[in-house]
Amino acid sequence: MSYKKITKNEVKHIADLAWIGLSDEEIIRFESQLSSILEYVDHLNELDTKNIKPTFQVTGLKNVWQEDFVKPSLTQSEALQNAPMQKDGYFKVKKVR
Repeated sequence: MSYKKITKNEVKHIADLAWIGLSDEEIIRFESQLSSILEYVDHLNELDTKNIKPTFQVTGLKNVWQEDFVKPSLTQSEALQNAPMQKDGYFKVKKVR
C-alpha cells in the first residue's frame, strides 16, 4: 500500500483553496474521509488495466454544433447605459478576492 494519510494541515490547505471554512470537528472528519478515498484509489491502482480500452463517454452522447450567425448587437454605449458603475467605456465591478 503506497497511499499517504491526509493530515489536518492538508485538509486546512484544501479548504483554504476552496474558500471553505471548516470547524475543528469537520477537519478531523474530512481528514479521515479523504484518507479513506485515497486508500480506495490506491486499491484501484493495483488493478491490471493493460488490456482495457479507455472509456471517455459511456452514454453515447455527442456534441451537437450549431453554425454561428452574425447578428446585430448592442453598441458599447447601449450596453453601458444602465450600468451602475463604469469607467473608460467598460463595466466597473468590485474587486474579486
